[in-house]
Amino acid sequence: MDKRRVLSLRQVLMVSMALNVGLILRLGYVGETWRAEQSLHGFCLQEKSQSRVASTEASSQKVAHVSRLKQVVSIDGTEIEDGGERVINLDHGDPTMYERFWQQMGDKTTVVISGWQYISYFSDVTNLCWFLEPEFAKAVVRLHKLVGNAITEDRYIVVGTGSTQLFQAALYALCPPNASEPMNVVSAAPFYSSYPLMTDFLKSGLYKWAGDAHKFSKDMPYIELVTSPNNPDGSTRQAVVNRSKGILVHDFAYYWPQYTPISFPADHDLMLFTVSKSTGHAGTRIGWALVRDEEVARKMTKFIELNTIGVSKDSQLRAAKILQAVADSCDRVGSPEEVQPFFDYSYILMEKRWKQLRAAVKKSGLFSLPDFPSEFCNFSDRTFESQPAFAWLKCEGEREDCESFLRGHRILTRGGKHFGVCPKYVRISMLERDEMFDLFTERLSEIKS
Repeated sequence: MDKRRVLSLRQVLMVSMALNVGLILRLGYVGETWRAEQSLHGFCLQEKSQSRVASTEASSQKVAHVSRLKQVVSIDGTEIEDGGERVINLDHGDPTMYERFWQQMGDKTTVVISGWQYISYFSDVTNLCWFLEPEFAKAVVRLHKLVGNAITEDRYIVVGTGSTQLFQAALYALCPPNASEPMNVVSAAPFYSSYPLMTDFLKSGLYKWAGDAHKFSKDMPYIELVTSPNNPDGSTRQAVVNRSKGILVHDFAYYWPQYTPISFPADHDLMLFTVSKSTGHAGTRIGWALVRDEEVARKMTKFIELNTIGVSKDSQLRAAKILQAVADSCDRVGSPEEVQPFFDYSYILMEKRWKQLRAAVKKSGLFSLPDFPSEFCNFSDRTFESQPAFAWLKCEGEREDCESFLRGHRILTRGGKHFGVCPKYVRISMLERDEMFDLFTERLSEIKS
């Protein structure tokens, strides 16, 4: 009896072990199957997602490279017809036309920064502008000397996050801190549309926007902003008010040989420049000021210190590399023959675009553009008319609101009221990619009413 009971218990134990082993194997198999199914499902989802992204990108590329109105165009083997439906946005001065040149340059402007490099706030503690990277300062001086568009000797270089920050820093530095009322800031109309906005944005007690310099008649201190070549109309500018209590800030964002003849090196107390319009690298967000007065440079540096605790070293190093590449391409001594000089490339492109735009305006008959005198360029040894970064287009006839009129034709521009003048004028960016600009001029030429 006991032997049978022992045997029975052994059998039960064996059966239980067998069942447990089977269950474990079954669970393992199901688990692996489930994971495999999930993996396959995930791959399919990823593949579908990638397919959607690729489809979207392809669609975007197809739209982005349409080049002729009412014509069938072959883009990457795909025929597309615009039919006047696409919105053409030329409101902003986004300098994407330079993209192709820098693509051709390949890795010549590539900058590699290790994770341990440039982690300090400080660049050069012996420099008044202590966050200015020495390599960037050297590149700025070299390029100005090569182009001949500005005096750098006996000047302090203050770097900023674009010329926008430098503009604010200049206003802060030039205004007395204990004045009884804010200092007036003026600029001759048509003036850069952002000047009023930037001046009054902080609602500072130090300064305020006072409008068109032509209309300024107050016998009190003022700051006059002189933009030359001017944004938006491309004209060469000098100070308008010319009174003893005035201080001048010269904005030379467009004083480069692809836009205008370089007839003299600018020599003023405070001059602003920017990478965005000189080389096209707007996203790098770097500008610089050449300042004669030490105390003004010190106050500008203090403003930037309090505003952003300096300026990105990464951006400065990238900008330095870019400016060096521009100088290398244009330096007639030791320049590699296979590299097209940057300013030759950009000059030729701007020349082509202005001819194209003037032909479109003539064909339409509804618009007009300003004419510019021809001058000799000391840098390029050629005589030419200015070919500004923006076109100052006027609607002729009874059309009073040119911005709205062009919007009706799916062309977005910035109207004259933003620049302190009548709405018969609009500013049009000349700096878009080729495909967008070609589409714009084709559509403009077809507008008859």
